[in-house]
Amino acid sequence: MNTLPAHITPPLSANRAQEIARTLDLRSLPRDFLDNPYPVYAALREAEPFKRMPDGSYFLTRHADLVAVYRDAKVFSSDKQVEFGPKYNHAPFNQPPYTTAGGVAPLFEHHTNSLVFNDPPLHTRVRRLIMGALTRRAIEAMEPGLVSLVDSLLDKIEAQGGGDLIEDFASAIPVEIIGNLLDVPHADREPLRGWSLAILGALEPALTPEQEALGNRSVNEFLAYLRELVAKRRQQPGDPEHDVLTRLIQGEENGDALSEVELLQNCVFLLNAGHETTTNLIGNALISLQEWPEQRMRLLSDLQQAPDEETEEHILGLAVDEFLRFESSNQLGNRRALQATQVNGVDLPAGALVTLCIGAANRDPAVYDNPEQLDLRRTGNKHLAFGFGVHQCAGLSLARLEGRIAIGRFLRRFPEYRLSRDPERGGRARFRGFLSAPFSTH
Repeated sequence: MNTLPAHITPPLSANRAQEIARTLDLRSLPRDFLDNPYPVYAALREAEPFKRMPDGSYFLTRHADLVAVYRDAKVFSSDKQVEFGPKYNHAPFNQPPYTTAGGVAPLFEHHTNSLVFNDPPLHTRVRRLIMGALTRRAIEAMEPGLVSLVDSLLDKIEAQGGGDLIEDFASAIPVEIIGNLLDVPHADREPLRGWSLAILGALEPALTPEQEALGNRSVNEFLAYLRELVAKRRQQPGDPEHDVLTRLIQGEENGDALSEVELLQNCVFLLNAGHETTTNLIGNALISLQEWPEQRMRLLSDLQQAPDEETEEHILGLAVDEFLRFESSNQLGNRRALQATQVNGVDLPAGALVTLCIGAANRDPAVYDNPEQLDLRRTGNKHLAFGFGVHQCAGLSLARLEGRIAIGRFLRRFPEYRLSRDPERGGRARFRGFLSAPFSTH
């Protein structure tokens, strides 16, 4: 059984972690933090759980504090107009060729209209329409197609004796599933991953001009494609029980009015959100199993001994939730206090910008036994990888299904897979995952 060198997740000394914690600035993060932020998170939870950042915002790391903020959606707003204005609407990005018809940068228009960065009533309208196509029955109906997709990817990998965990497997699954939800023609799906990486990458705390330009260009290209797709769908509607795009369009006719901008931008959001985070879930899981060989052997043994499909699903469900806790696909969330308030006895002023560190909360020893240990038999897992409260991820059941099917079928087919060289991390603070991970099947 192959084991990875320790430097795949590089160690960080206690002194170095404390040094980074003291001077933490999300706009200027050192590489060793991006490689392994967890010792820094632990130092902050212990010494400064409400860390005041150089820009005046607050960085929260305790599980209970994040839950308190998530619960109080009336005080803590998800609307990002205030934060994203100066981030995106500045020269040259509020000028042609980037500017929209409204005279703002495409990244600003996109992110301030998407479901996740809005409060009611827009959030309520869009979420209700999406959830209508993500019922338990609808998700169960997706399973045969998902199994077929995963098996076809595994067949290709087996024929060539290996491949790349990210490019050839993890990223290929959600782009197809979300593409199916919106009924995007298969021939049109190739650009989706590149657009998604560029647009979501622009949410990082610090951007280079090149990253910002690529993000704006990707929004414009994505919208140009979607306008044509929406026009065709208006002429030839799909089944609203399964086609989210048709639901969003018909919702306009039934009184849940979405403007053209809201409709298009939330299609972009759906294709992006379902893609990046699920790619990270699958990739992080399969690479974590290389770093934790005893957990890999235990999981394989548990699956081999499972007496029926229901038990196997339960085993994989526990494992997926632990992967999400241990290496959260999305590490950071943000809120703005609409009024002066308290969070577990800590005063926050009106207008306070709050960063919710999901990755830190998911390893809080006040909630989890041995939180720095990957434990695939962990029960009662209260992780916050999908958020909490009214903004909890609308696609969490679908993401869990994708994780169970992808990870379970991969392990059954290639129980002795091993990385052929060190994987390449994405180098992001918000979205934690890998860009590539070459491997062989034995």
